[in-house]
Amino acid sequence: MNPSSNASSSASSSASIPDVIWQTIAQEFADLPDVAQATRIIVRLLLAAILGGLLGWERESRGKSAGLRTHMLVAMGSATFVAIAQLLGAQANEVSRVMQGVVAGVGFLGAGAILKTSQNGEEYVKGLTTAAGIWFTAAIGVAVGAGEESTAMICTLLALLVLAVVPWISKDKITPNPREGDDRH
Repeated sequence: MNPSSNASSSASSSASIPDVIWQTIAQEFADLPDVAQATRIIVRLLLAAILGGLLGWERESRGKSAGLRTHMLVAMGSATFVAIAQLLGAQANEVSRVMQGVVAGVGFLGAGAILKTSQNGEEYVKGLTTAAGIWFTAAIGVAVGAGEESTAMICTLLALLVLAVVPWISKDKITPNPREGDDRH
C-alpha cells in the first residue's frame, strides 16, 4: 500500500463519506486554480469554435463535405491540445512538439477528404481545398490555444478572403471540368 493512500485513508476515516467525495471531486477540478484561468480557457475555446465555425460555415454553404461542425471541432481540439500543454507547464520546445502532433494528426484527417477518381481515362483530384481548409483551421486553433488570438483572427479573415474572393477572380480565367466536381470554391 502506498504511504500517501494510507495517510489519506486515516484522514478520511474521521470525515464523512459525502465530505470525502466532495473533497475528491474538488481535487479533480483543481487544474484551474482561479477564475481568471478558467475564463482564459473558456474564452480560447469559444473563440476557436467561432473562428473554426466561420470557415466551416463558408465550406458548408458551398455544399462541401467538411462543414460547420467539423471545422469547429478541429479548431477547438487543436486549441485544447496546446492549452493543456501550456497548463501543464510545458516549455516552448515541448509545446512545439504538441503542435507537430496536431499538424500530423490533422493531416490524416485532411487526407480522408481527398478523393482521386478517373473518368474516360483522365484522373481527377477532388477535395484538396477542403483538406487545406481543415489543416488551416487546425493552425487557427493552435494559435488560439497558444494565446495568439489576434493572429488567429487575422488568419481567419485571410482564409475567408481566399475562399470567397479567389474563386470569383479566377472564374473568368479557368474553366472547371464539369466531371471533376470543382473544389476551387
